Amino acid sequence: MSPNLATPALPSEPDSNSGLSAQAAAALLASDGYNELPSAKPRRIWHIALDVIKEPMLLLLIACGAIYLLLGDTHEALVLLVFVFVIISISFFQEHKSERALEALRELSSPRALVLRDGVQQRVAGREVVRGDLILLSEGDRVPADAILLSCLNMTVDESLLTGESMPVNKALLEPAPSKMEVAGGDDLPFIFSGSLVVQGKGMARVIATGSDSAIGRIGKALFALEQEPTRVQLETTRVVKYVASLSIGIALLLALWYGYSRGDWLAGILVGITFAMALIPEELPVVLTLFLGLGAWRLSQKNVLTRRVPAIETLGAATVLCVDKTGTLTQNKMAVAQVFCGDQYHHLGHADQQLPEDFHEVLEYAILASHRDPYDPMEVAILEAGIATLKDTEHLHQSWNLVNEYPLSKELLAMSRVWESKDNQHYVIATKGAPEAIADLCHLTAIQCAKLMAEVNTLAAQGLRVLGVAKAIFKPRDLLGDLPPIQHDYDFELVGLIGLADPIRPAVPAAIRECQSAGIRVIMITGDYPATASSIAKLCGLLSAGGIMTGTEMSALSDVQLQQKIQNINIFCRVQPEQKLRLVNLLKSNQEIVAMTGDGVNDAPALKAAHIGVAMGKRGSDVARESAALVLLDDDFSSIVAAVKLGRRIFDNLRKTVSFIVAVHIPVIGMSLIPVMLDWPIFLMPVHILVLQLIIDPTCSLVFEAEAEEDDLMQRGPRATDASIFDRTILLKGALQGLALLAAVFATYATCLHLKLGEQQARALGFCVMVLGNIGLIFINRSLSASLRKAFSLPNPALWWVVGAALSILSAALFVPALSSLFYFTQPSMLQLAISIAIAGACIASIALVKFLVSSMRTA
Repeated sequence: MSPNLATPALPSEPDSNSGLSAQAAAALLASDGYNELPSAKPRRIWHIALDVIKEPMLLLLIACGAIYLLLGDTHEALVLLVFVFVIISISFFQEHKSERALEALRELSSPRALVLRDGVQQRVAGREVVRGDLILLSEGDRVPADAILLSCLNMTVDESLLTGESMPVNKALLEPAPSKMEVAGGDDLPFIFSGSLVVQGKGMARVIATGSDSAIGRIGKALFALEQEPTRVQLETTRVVKYVASLSIGIALLLALWYGYSRGDWLAGILVGITFAMALIPEELPVVLTLFLGLGAWRLSQKNVLTRRVPAIETLGAATVLCVDKTGTLTQNKMAVAQVFCGDQYHHLGHADQQLPEDFHEVLEYAILASHRDPYDPMEVAILEAGIATLKDTEHLHQSWNLVNEYPLSKELLAMSRVWESKDNQHYVIATKGAPEAIADLCHLTAIQCAKLMAEVNTLAAQGLRVLGVAKAIFKPRDLLGDLPPIQHDYDFELVGLIGLADPIRPAVPAAIRECQSAGIRVIMITGDYPATASSIAKLCGLLSAGGIMTGTEMSALSDVQLQQKIQNINIFCRVQPEQKLRLVNLLKSNQEIVAMTGDGVNDAPALKAAHIGVAMGKRGSDVARESAALVLLDDDFSSIVAAVKLGRRIFDNLRKTVSFIVAVHIPVIGMSLIPVMLDWPIFLMPVHILVLQLIIDPTCSLVFEAEAEEDDLMQRGPRATDASIFDRTILLKGALQGLALLAAVFATYATCLHLKLGEQQARALGFCVMVLGNIGLIFINRSLSASLRKAFSLPNPALWWVVGAALSILSAALFVPALSSLFYFTQPSMLQLAISIAIAGACIASIALVKFLVSSMRTA
């Protein structure tokens, strides 16, 4: 849903000399409410707690614990419910920590404002500004509300918060005065918007809209209509757990009834039913998903990525398209001097500490003299920074010179000049900068000289640079008290050169984009800037677009069906309005793409929320953008996106490994709970055996597989298919075959021991030994999707060896400590029998590894 850009009706115009009365302002404040954004309010603790507890995965875990209580297994129920409590605590801590981090990131959303009330200028809190107020603005002021200028002098305003563009726009009055607000962006308009920054000049404006009625507020309100979608893995896991849990309870009940009726032993029948239910209920699945994502959020926090919605981590690993805003995401959202032109030569300024040849010193020298000493204008800041970096050890910085006069920029002449008293007090130095055509006019260039200059300007502009001309003049009055000329044209200016300014790209961006492209992730740039600038930035970033560039105007001319087809080959969109960003995201989703969207401005917020994964910038990002996103980059480092994608893919891989393992280890448990009963043999597994197996299975699923490092080819393969599942046929078949192989080994051991009359307890001990050792082997088999069993033993994972060590210690104690052996219904086997059991388990695992190797070889052949 795109934001409603309709503007509210204008209030009655106040007296331009006195402004609103205090009573009128109070009445409007009472009727309209405070001038603040609802989205800026943090979530309360109980909201966070409710959001955590109502997570479907945790509800299923609680339900599983309740089932165990109904089945009479208090111990297992308590263990499970304690685990649920721990997970809830971790999730709550993580989300609460995220909210506190966001509060620390919040910008001052309600700056102080200078208003005219009852004819008196007074400072009030920005949140107390009302419709109809007259606000007075000057350099450095943050605009508190949407307003129309009544007067202004040389005013330029940075509207990047709304438009996404770092270049300030000029403001001017219109006659007659407009009757409604228009959209942000564009030069020589009288509209100023809440959240924008005055970088030059001053003015007075009448407030038209405040709070949620402002341009920022209308975008924020549109976010509430956008629903968050559960991830595919969440939906799949919920469905599978519900289905298998219902099925297992039903079968367990039937098995208990059948055993009790056929054998006349109802107590044993209940025991059989409980054991089977414990074997089959897949409580590991919701535990695994919740814990993997929770630990994933923790791992991302170590890389300065704040996770606001944990399930988005897994979805990011499936991303096929990454939509990025140019300004502040690919670029640094600040101006920098990129090139200097003097004579017939260009010089590129690629680094702050780069040396500037002597021939170019004068260009920066006079550009600095033509700027404010403590500037707000981004271009003047960039010129000053470049000058300090390159001229600091030269005589071209004149910090001690005295400013005598200033000729401000005007609509008639887009150039500003500053007059300085020379060091020898014998003449004045005049420095000017401005639009190249204005500088050419001041320098009285001939038509041929003018054409040559504009050719150089066009060369720089084609690279996406904002171009300024620089000129100088010397004025020698009869005496230093003499009058200066009234206009700039009266000086004899000489052209010094040109300066090309750009919003530089972030250093890590090109490498990050290359990695995304190698991973099969399509990167799309969406910007409000001009085509030349967008094209230049795209080239610097290594971003290619087979279908060329599309503008917002061209998008508007196409229907959704036409645009849906066009966007399949276009990766650069420019002159795009906020609602068009949202339209693009929705159409990409309609093309079955998994869309991640990065941004930092208020204009990005609807698209951030509509995308499958919204990624906001933490330092430069607006509150609305951060609160709409699933992930927040605390350091604004674009390369952190790659780390997040990598982690998302790693989580999905490890989930698939875990599902294979869960299926594989449950099949022998289910089989050995069912087959002996059906064959009228002694029961093989008791509840105590299931608990021991859970001590191996649960930490393996929860800790070992989660800690597995990413596969070597993780970022060289394309994104997984949009319909890919952690429960797909290949994964389930792989786990089933492994489980059937181990079941065959355990069953053969148990059957042989019973056939050899070794006794029920010794047969159980030897069969259980094969099962435990086989489970350990399955861990190594499944810990890598491609590595061999031999390599799997060498891959680092400390958690694995703790689990293996604990499992072997428990098994050894159960086999050789008499008191424990009786609890397990075992009798101690001989060393030969134990060796044979170990050999059977080893042979089973070796055969599974061989099959895995052969299948892998066939796929790569």
